[in-house]
Amino acid sequence: MAHHRKPRLLRQGLPPYGPALFADRSPKVTANYSKPRGRQFFNNPGPTNIPDRVLRAMDRPVLDFMSDEFLAIHHACHAGVKRVLKTDQTLYMYNASGHGAWEAALANLFAAGDTVMIIETGYFSQSWTEMAVNLGIKVESIAADWRKGADISKLAERLAKDKAHEIRAVLTVHNETATGMVLPVADIRRAMDEAKHPALLLSDTISSLASIEYKMDAWGVDVTVGGSQKGLMLPTGMSLTGVSNKALDVSRKNKAPRHYWSWELMNGRAPQKFMGTAPVHMFFGLQESLKMLEEEGLAALQFGYHGDDARGLELRCHAQGRDRSLQPVAGRRAGTADGQGLPHRPSRRPERAHAAGLPRHHRARDEDRRRAVRAGRRRRRDRVALELAGGAPLEWRAASHERGGARGPPILSVEPCTRTAAKGV
Repeated sequence: MAHHRKPRLLRQGLPPYGPALFADRSPKVTANYSKPRGRQFFNNPGPTNIPDRVLRAMDRPVLDFMSDEFLAIHHACHAGVKRVLKTDQTLYMYNASGHGAWEAALANLFAAGDTVMIIETGYFSQSWTEMAVNLGIKVESIAADWRKGADISKLAERLAKDKAHEIRAVLTVHNETATGMVLPVADIRRAMDEAKHPALLLSDTISSLASIEYKMDAWGVDVTVGGSQKGLMLPTGMSLTGVSNKALDVSRKNKAPRHYWSWELMNGRAPQKFMGTAPVHMFFGLQESLKMLEEEGLAALQFGYHGDDARGLELRCHAQGRDRSLQPVAGRRAGTADGQGLPHRPSRRPERAHAAGLPRHHRARDEDRRRAVRAGRRRRRDRVALELAGGAPLEWRAASHERGGARGPPILSVEPCTRTAAKGV
C-alpha cells in the first residue's frame, strides 16, 4: 500500500543541515511568483494618486474617536474643509463615497413626488438623475451637448414658466468627471435670482473641490456635495455636504423617512455629528492633505497648475482650427488664428499668444495670480531643500561637471547654508 501514499510534504524553509542546502530539489522561483517592479502611477480622474505625506500621516495607531486628541483633529479638519469650500455654513461628513453624499442631500430635502431639475453635463448628471428617480422624485432635465455644455437661458425660461414653484431645486455637477465639462454655477444662481424662483441650488463638486475655483457662499449654493478621493488626495470612503441655513430649514419640514443620512440626527450627535464610528484614519490623512493645500495656496493650485493646463489645451485646439469641444471651426485652417498666422505648436506664454492675434481672454493672468504661483514654487523649493538637509535650510546652486577634460552637463549640488535652522522645523 506504500505506493498509494501521497509524498510527505516538507516544511517550508531551508533544510536544517548538510549539502541539501543547495540541492537541486530546492523549490524554484517561477514567473508566477514575480512581483512588478517600481511604483504604479495611476492615471485616472479618481481615485487619484495619494501623496506619500498623506499615506505616512495615515500610518499610525488608531485613536479613541471620543478622545480629546482626536476631537482636536476632527474640528481642525472641519474648519479646513470649510475654508476650501469657502463657506461659513454647516458641514456634515459621512462614511461613504460621493454617491452617499448625493443620497444624503436628496433624502434630507425631498420626498417622493417632489420635482427637481438637473442640468445635463455627462454620465454623473445622469447617475444623479437615476438616484432621484429611484427615490420617487420627479426629475426634469435640461438637455445639453456633452461637448459644449448647457444653455443657461433654457433654465431661466423654464423657471420663469414655473409660476406655482413646483420645482424644488436645481441640481448641477460643477465639473463632470466623464467629460471635463465645467458648469458656471454663479451664472445658474444669477438666472434663478432673476427669475425670482425660490428653488434650492445643489452642486456636486466631487471632481472639482480643491482643484478649480469654487465659492459656496459667494455663489449662493445651498448644498455642496464633495468626496475624498480626488482633489482632497485621500482614499475613497469619506464624503461631505456643505448645507446652507435655507436648506436646513427645508430639511426640518421634510417628512420623508431617513436615518443614516439624517442631518437632524447628526446634529444631536455632538461633538462629531457622525452616525456610527468616525473614520479616524481618514481624518489623519485629511489633516495632512489640508496642510498641503494651504502650503501651496489654493490660488496657486487652482489658477497655476490646472489653469495653465486648461489654457494650454485651449491654445492648442485654437491652433489646430478647433473649438474647446475639439470640433472643427468653419472657415479656420489648422495653424491659423482668425486668419492670422500662428505656429502649429502655440507659445506657452499667453501674452505671446495674444500678440499672435488670439482673443483678449488669452492674455496673461493678473498680477495677484502670478504672485501666488511664484510663492507656491518658492515654498516647494524650500520644502525639498529642508527635507534633503534633514530639517536644516539649504542653499541650491548649479555646478558644472568636468569629465575627461570636457565640460559635461550641469548638475545640481546642495550645500548647507551658514545660517541656522529656524525654530520648530
